[in-house]
Amino acid sequence: MKRQSIIVAVLLALLAFAPASHATLARYEAILTGPNENPPNASPGIGIAIVDYDSVARTMRVQASFSGLLGLTSAVHIHCCVAAPGTVSVATQTPSFTLFPLGVTAGAYDHTFDMTLASSYRAGFIAVNGGSPAAAELALFLGMDNDLSYFNIHTNLFPGGEIRGFLHAVPEPGTLALFTLALVGAGFVRRRKA
Repeated sequence: MKRQSIIVAVLLALLAFAPASHATLARYEAILTGPNENPPNASPGIGIAIVDYDSVARTMRVQASFSGLLGLTSAVHIHCCVAAPGTVSVATQTPSFTLFPLGVTAGAYDHTFDMTLASSYRAGFIAVNGGSPAAAELALFLGMDNDLSYFNIHTNLFPGGEIRGFLHAVPEPGTLALFTLALVGAGFVRRRKA
C-alpha cells in the first residue's frame, strides 16, 4: 500500500509541475490533397500545413509546404467552422495569407500573425462571431480544437480549392509522455489491488 501511495504521489507531482508552456501552445496539422476537397478532385498536388497557436502571446504561426499543383496558387486561407467533409466560409485573411506565394505550383510559407488584430481575420468571420477580434479568435481556435476548420489552397484551375485538409490538434510529446506515465501508473496500482 505504501509503494502504491508513493507511485500515485510521484505521478500527481509530475502532472502538477509540468511546465506552463504546455498549456499555452497548441499545434494543428493537416495533410492537403485534392481528394480532401469538396467535391473531391484528382489533383496530384500534395501539401502539409502546420498552425501553432500561442494563447498567451495570442499569435498564430502558419507554416505550409506544397507541390505538384495543376494550377497556379490564387488564394490560401483557413475556413471555419464545419465538420468534414463540409464547406464553410473563410475565417482568416482573404483572399490569401500575407506574403503567401501566389502564381506558383509549389512553394513553402512561414508567417506569424497577431490574432488580436482584425486584419488577421475575414471581416465577415468577425461579424458572425461576436463582432470583435477576441471573439473571432475564440471561435477559430475552438473550431480548430474540434476538427472543424480546414486549410485550403485555391488555384486558377480549381477556384473552389485544389488541395485542402482539415486541421487536427497534435498533442505535445511532453504531454503524451506524462499521460502515458499516468496510465501506466494507474494500471500498476489497479493490478496490485487485484
